[in-house]
Amino acid sequence: CRSCLVKYLEENNTCPTCRIVIHQSHPLQYIGHDRTMQDIVYKLVPGLQEAEMRKQREFYHKLGLEVPGDIKGETCSAKQHLDSHRNGETKADDSSNKEAAEEKQEEDGDYHRSDEQVSICLECNSSKLRGLKRKWIRCSAQATVLHLKKFIAKKLNLSSFNELDILCNEEILGKDHTLKFVVVTRWRFKFRDNDQTRHGVVGNAAVLKLRRPQSCVVGEGMVSRP
Repeated sequence: CRSCLVKYLEENNTCPTCRIVIHQSHPLQYIGHDRTMQDIVYKLVPGLQEAEMRKQREFYHKLGLEVPGDIKGETCSAKQHLDSHRNGETKADDSSNKEAAEEKQEEDGDYHRSDEQVSICLECNSSKLRGLKRKWIRCSAQATVLHLKKFIAKKLNLSSFNELDILCNEEILGKDHTLKFVVVTRWRFKFRDNDQTRHGVVGNAAVLKLRRPQSCVVGEGMVSRP
C-alpha cells in the first residue's frame, strides 16, 4: 500500500520489488497512484468500491465531519448503477438518455467545487522568482502538486512548470501528491498557533514556498536538476 511504500522510501531509494534505483535523492517524487489498476480492481472485486466508500463515510461521521462531495457522488453513482442492473432497467429510451446527458453535463461543469476544499498560501522563497499578486487560493483537496505547478507557471509566465519547486516545511513536494495528502502529512502535524501570526495565515491554510530548482551534486560534477 502507499503508506508502506512511503515509509520504505524514507530510508531507501530503490524499488522494494526489483531493487532498481528510483531516484538518488528524491524517490518520493517519482511514485504515483496507478488509477488504471485501481479501476480494474474495483471492476474485478464485486462490492469493493461500495465498501471503500462506506468506510470513508463512516470515518467522517465518526469524527462529526461533513462527508466530502466527491465521496457522496461516487457512492450515489455506484448505487444507481447496481440498482439499475438488479431491477433489469435499461436506458435505451431517448428521454432517459437525454436526462443522463444533461446530468453528466451538470457534473462536468461543477469543476470539483463540491469536493472537499483546502486553503493554500503560496509564498515566494527565491529572489530569482517573482511572487504572485494573489497568493491565497482555495481548491479541491484532490488537486495534485503538478496541477498547482502548472497553474503557478502560467501565472508567472514560466516556459515550463519544471522551472519551479514547491516546498512545505522545507521539503520538496512530489508532483503526484494530492493537496489533501500534503496538508495532512506535511503541514497539519507541524502547525502551531504562533505560525498564524508569523505567516499571516487565516485558519489552517497550509503555507507552501516557491523557488527555482537548485543544482545538486552527482559524482564529482554539478548538474542541474531536471
